[in-house]
Amino acid sequence: MVGAHLLGEIADRSGLSAGYSAAVPWTGERAPGHDRGRLLSQIAVMLAAGGRCVADMAVLRDQPDLFGEVASAPTIWRAVHEIDDDVLAGLRTARAMARARVWAAGAAPAALVLDVDASLVEVHSENKEQAASSYKGGFGFHPMFCFLDATGEALAGILRPGNATANSGADQLTVVDLAIAQLPEAQRAGHRPGDDPTEVTHPILVRADTAGAVASFVEGLVARNCEFSVGGRVSDVLDAAIAALSEKAWRPAIDTDGEPRRGAQVAELDVVLARWPAGTRAIVRREKPHAGAQLRLWDHNGLRHQVTLTNSVGDIDALELRHRRHAEVENRIRNLKDCGLERMPFASFAANTAWMELVLAAADLLAWCQSICLDGDLARAEPRTLRYRLLHTAGRLVRQARQVTLRLPTHWPWSNELAIAYRRLTQLVV
Repeated sequence: MVGAHLLGEIADRSGLSAGYSAAVPWTGERAPGHDRGRLLSQIAVMLAAGGRCVADMAVLRDQPDLFGEVASAPTIWRAVHEIDDDVLAGLRTARAMARARVWAAGAAPAALVLDVDASLVEVHSENKEQAASSYKGGFGFHPMFCFLDATGEALAGILRPGNATANSGADQLTVVDLAIAQLPEAQRAGHRPGDDPTEVTHPILVRADTAGAVASFVEGLVARNCEFSVGGRVSDVLDAAIAALSEKAWRPAIDTDGEPRRGAQVAELDVVLARWPAGTRAIVRREKPHAGAQLRLWDHNGLRHQVTLTNSVGDIDALELRHRRHAEVENRIRNLKDCGLERMPFASFAANTAWMELVLAAADLLAWCQSICLDGDLARAEPRTLRYRLLHTAGRLVRQARQVTLRLPTHWPWSNELAIAYRRLTQLVV
């Protein structure tokens, strides 16, 4: 698994491992046998490489020449349980500082688009604190996340009981504040509550589905000088505005390539929404629903209608396409579940919260690897593809003239890509 070692190098070179070490205090008179910060970064590497639980650390532990000394399972359990709110805040700060270094090295995105969404995580045990029944009839947790659209970085997440609502404006603002705190100082300037709009140098757009159509959430975004783009909920006001549209008001919707979207049109509604910020625009798209889809209250003439509410300026077709891209957040969450989110291994809610923070760090390591070390298809590949082609590549450590070098198998078709990734990382100073 020499490719997984690449992720460990990114954690070390970005300062994530050192930041974790500084964030975790000693609990005794002497330093622990295993540096707790390095231990936590090793967990993040394990999760990024496809591990799902503490027992999977054996994959790293069985390769000491490649990953160094790895703590035993009981030590890992104790380390995670020692993470309280103060330590968790330090871990988040360490991840933010590592992100700033990686972005300064050339991985900074051109635009800041944040996607907020919640997802259900099923558990099969009643012994986990705050696990509860969900609105879908399942049992477990209902965490909320905020991702950076351009790179897929998992900026923030909060673990919540399974019966928490998806449209909680307070939780949505909390996760957005945590995400903004993850940005370098230049990017987050002007985006704290009450900041002067003239301080903003990097505009931030926050997108959400219909769960984000909450007045307190939208008002909070405006107070943070952020643009918003959220899905509109069914209402008599919007329904009447859609019905009042003339056929001349509709124009073709577009796809990502700029070409007209087949069978879809967009229009802007002439409507004023109570309790929404001044300048809020309502953009509606209509198209024929896919086979088997059920029509809703404001669907007319056999066409599906979806409304986007935003305070952005620009052409309605481009703004509607921009909001439609929010659907990518589902893939981000699915990838998180493939990095250990589906397994909340501890009974303690605080320990599972710490575990989820390490899941977010694992997603960041994969995103940083793709941003600074890879290009082409691999720069956009899913975690499973990265694991097959790079992270799980076998290699051999060769000792010669008091030096240790890593030799990759020549028959593996992607060995050259892994070698190039290591070379880019070696030349990178962060």
